[in-house]
Amino acid sequence: MRYPAIEVRGAVVAITGGARGIGRATAAEFRARGATVCVGDLDGGDLPLDVTVRESFDAFTAAVTDRHGRIDVLVNNAGVMPLGGFLEEPDDVGRTTLDVNVRGLVHGLRSVLPGMIARGRGHVVNVASMAGKIALPGMAVYNASKFAAVGLTAAVRREYAATGISVSAVLPSAVRTELASGVRLGGALPTVDPEVVAKAIAGTLKTRRAETPVPRWLAGWDLLAAVTPEPVMAWARGLIGDDRALTELDPEARSAYTRRIAAQVGRE
Repeated sequence: MRYPAIEVRGAVVAITGGARGIGRATAAEFRARGATVCVGDLDGGDLPLDVTVRESFDAFTAAVTDRHGRIDVLVNNAGVMPLGGFLEEPDDVGRTTLDVNVRGLVHGLRSVLPGMIARGRGHVVNVASMAGKIALPGMAVYNASKFAAVGLTAAVRREYAATGISVSAVLPSAVRTELASGVRLGGALPTVDPEVVAKAIAGTLKTRRAETPVPRWLAGWDLLAAVTPEPVMAWARGLIGDDRALTELDPEARSAYTRRIAAQVGRE
């Protein structure tokens, strides 16, 4: 599918959850490439935004459009990642995970797509995760949210392919941000810096690929998982320690992030 070109220089880019981590790095990357960037976040950013509330997202979209006349690119980046045992996770934490990581994407798409369709061009990047392909102990509801993000992206991409709007998923592996605090990185997933993910996100404006894993060599995971017997896969994943979110979680090192998630739960 060929999509109408969008030049990054001069493009109006809206980024959710852009006050820190991948979002902040993505904002810096787009600005360095000459784009006009508007960041929405609960804590900081250019504009207030609660992605779990449709009215908040519509207000964010309207504010960016009022300032700059349009939104060329939406980066649906806001996300949360609680860790720990499935049965031990409080219901309200799981609900927040699904609200932010899934409902937030739905709200973003429904908020910006009408304007993009009217102009006949636009690009949306849903920041998913390789956790949307690889199920890991200690991340069950987070896994569910990211599997949903991958499926949502694929379906909306197909539904609106003829309108000139591209919808892409970027799937980072373990990223060195606050989300991963308190867990020894490595093992089941390679680790990358947020700036590497940001470059991949910006790069989709040119490639318009359906999915972009980070690092790129993880694109072979679907085939590997399909042809490898489950007992062999379980044995190999056990060797590299795919259960670190359960067995090596440091609550003290993760306490600041846990408090931020708790604050988000309290807003609902």
